[in-house]
Amino acid sequence: MKDAAGRGRALVVGLGIAGIATAVRLRQAGWEPVLVERAAARRSSGYFIVLFGTGIASARRLGVLEAIGDRTHPQLAVYEVNRTGRRTPGVAPGELPNLVTRPRQLLRGDIEQGLFSALPADVEIRYSTVPTRITQDDSAAEVTLHDIASGATVTERFDLVVGADGMRSTVRKLAFGSEDYLHALNYMIGVTALDAPIEGFGLHEGLTLAEPGRSAWTFPFHRHAPSLLFSYRTDDVNAEFSRPAIESIRAAFGPQPAGPLLENLFTRFEQAPQYLFDSVHQVKMPRWHHGRVVLVGDAAWCVTLYAGMGASSAIAGGELLGTMLQRHPGDLPGALREWEARMRPFIHAEQNNALVMRTLFTPHDRKEQIMRTVMLRLMQAPVIGSAMGRIMPGPDMKNKELDVAAV
Repeated sequence: MKDAAGRGRALVVGLGIAGIATAVRLRQAGWEPVLVERAAARRSSGYFIVLFGTGIASARRLGVLEAIGDRTHPQLAVYEVNRTGRRTPGVAPGELPNLVTRPRQLLRGDIEQGLFSALPADVEIRYSTVPTRITQDDSAAEVTLHDIASGATVTERFDLVVGADGMRSTVRKLAFGSEDYLHALNYMIGVTALDAPIEGFGLHEGLTLAEPGRSAWTFPFHRHAPSLLFSYRTDDVNAEFSRPAIESIRAAFGPQPAGPLLENLFTRFEQAPQYLFDSVHQVKMPRWHHGRVVLVGDAAWCVTLYAGMGASSAIAGGELLGTMLQRHPGDLPGALREWEARMRPFIHAEQNNALVMRTLFTPHDRKEQIMRTVMLRLMQAPVIGSAMGRIMPGPDMKNKELDVAAV
């Protein structure tokens, strides 16, 4: 299947950010990607995402940054609020310490559409299709694919299989065994896209209501209604899924009276036509490649939304994978080893940083809430905020870009 330069046919499982970015870069590197997606059609919706320096640099090299765009409001304002509606100044994502590149606030669909627009029209995409079996020999990976709609199955050979199919990856289970690589953080999220701003807030204004063990956020956009996020701690993840999402969310914010503002947020979530309600996990694995199979994005590492680097790491991972394959023609093991060696330090730092950033998103208890309040006040002081950025765990945005994206 390979040509003289060692390029070949690759199966990419998952038509999300990681999968499309990988397919775009593979095609640029001369490979023939085949994309399969469980859903019956490409998703066009999505919620709030911040694209940081690493993702911006990778998107620029892929040639998709302009198509992705930027929904950051030029007069963006974020407020800390309580249940009575009292407001104090908050911190927006672009105001975090030591950001070398101004981040972009986007919807997931913006990134997926921008990447998809760069995918050549002749790249094969099969919807309603999932892998059910993966075996390997010295010459290829043999994959059995199941068409959900028709029930038909087909077995094909590929030079490379890329699992970009999310936190609960099917490729991971098929190629790396049944071991559970999911590490629960014991938090839940509920997120939806709103059709209008929250009453009393402008289109450019976001809010954060953070209490011990729970928080509610709205993320504003330029010329688009905001996204709404609930985040809360739980001692029993399974119990949260045993009732409607809004009931679990309301219970997490009880037993105190919600008050008008929080009640409005509950109602808006309940009335939304679509939402995501899920538990928060990181994926931790000793290695991300096995033979001719490699995992990218949430399937491999899932840094969680608390790190804020899910989209950025997905684009960077896919772009870097194609680059390493291009630099190691005819040496797939060497390409995958170098790719993982470059990505590992970056992902390790982001997974650790997620635990710090989770305190800002949702303080675990009263002690963390006090810490969070102090951190926000310090970050709002220019000189102190800059110093905080240098001492916070994990590399700063500049180092992330240099270590991972500048290859």
